[in-house]
Amino acid sequence: MMARGWRHDGGMSKTRWLLVVVGVIVIGFIGVRLSGVGKKGGVGSAASASASAERVIPVTTFQALRQDVPIVLEGLGTVTPIASVMVRSQVDGRLDSVAFTEGQDVKKGDPIAQIDPRPFAIQLQTARAGLARDQATLDNARTTLARTQALVGENLLTRQELDNQAATVASARATLLTDQASISQAQLQLDYARIRSPIDGVTGVRLIDPGNLVRSSDATGIVIVTQLDPIAVLFSLPQDDLVRIQRQLAAGPVTTEAYARDGQTRLATGKLALVDNQVIAQTGTVRLKALFANPERLLWPNAIVKARLTLEVKKDALVVPAAAIQRGPNGTFLYIVAPDKTAALD
Repeated sequence: MMARGWRHDGGMSKTRWLLVVVGVIVIGFIGVRLSGVGKKGGVGSAASASASAERVIPVTTFQALRQDVPIVLEGLGTVTPIASVMVRSQVDGRLDSVAFTEGQDVKKGDPIAQIDPRPFAIQLQTARAGLARDQATLDNARTTLARTQALVGENLLTRQELDNQAATVASARATLLTDQASISQAQLQLDYARIRSPIDGVTGVRLIDPGNLVRSSDATGIVIVTQLDPIAVLFSLPQDDLVRIQRQLAAGPVTTEAYARDGQTRLATGKLALVDNQVIAQTGTVRLKALFANPERLLWPNAIVKARLTLEVKKDALVVPAAAIQRGPNGTFLYIVAPDKTAALD
């Protein structure tokens, strides 16, 4: 019994020693690993700090210049023709022919279309015939009046008969005036049958084909003629700029430039022609109108453009690129490079 008890105690001691040795080995291994990691971290941090200290940040410098700088206001606008006319017939009839091609340049008075003129020519001939008839009646009445006057002088006719004949002459004269008015009306209708351009401009798409009946009451006309040169641009600017614009306009012509929507392509240069007589309350803006010569037709009706209004030109101003201007809590600033290649805030 004692022998078995001793063996039992000896086995427990060996097991305990084995666990202690294994624990020491594990702790030592963990310590070595932690020491290695610490050394690596220290080396990496030192290398990173050294690299940061040695890294050079490249910068770009610009030479400040003195030059004239325009003070410009910019607004979005719409190209508007000075005149655009829907050409309609002023008489009723059949459209015989058109005398233009779509997109053609026309001058004021150039033929556009022809309405069948025969009914109006007949009316003119009828009016002229009526005039001739009534002219003969008037001549006869005048002759009779002269005879009546002679007979009254001889007491062969009464004064009443003389008055009646004088009234007949006056009535024939009035009829003659009516005939002349009828001739003028018929001639006007005949002239209206030949439709002419009311303005200088360019024809658009033909809206009706020959052979159709047209009436003066038709909502749709024959063609739209639009004036392209010169042309106008309507644009808006904030009402806060109104005082400066009015002062500059009173001092002299105000130059206005029209640019394409990209803001880079200049289309035309003109002058400010009008500041609208009221501010648009809903938007707090005022409308302006500028006129442009448009020989190349780069400005097209209803196109959207950017209008730039030059208020004044600052002479010999100090100029730096926009990229050099920085913004901070206290406003804008920039860096000035000294001769020793050091930079300072300004």
